[in-house]
Amino acid sequence: MLPGIEWDPEKARRNNNKHGIEFTEAVTALEDDYAVTIEELHSGEIRFITIGLSDSGKILVVVYTFRGNVVRLISARQATPKERKFYEKDKA
Repeated sequence: MLPGIEWDPEKARRNNNKHGIEFTEAVTALEDDYAVTIEELHSGEIRFITIGLSDSGKILVVVYTFRGNVVRLISARQATPKERKFYEKDKA
């Protein structure tokens, strides 16, 4: 089970307008047992990039950070063909 999850409502709206992905759906990709996560340093902050399967069957790329014990969503979009291949390969 994931710790608390939060996001900025305005960022979530912009993300949905741009990528067609609701943050509520993105959360389900983080819960995928086969999700692949990498860490990246961005502007002095550690960000996590997870590729996982959402409850609606989409392979998503979800970017987030931790604020204390809380997951703070930054963005979510559908995976590119290359990212999908990476996810499928790691799943095998």
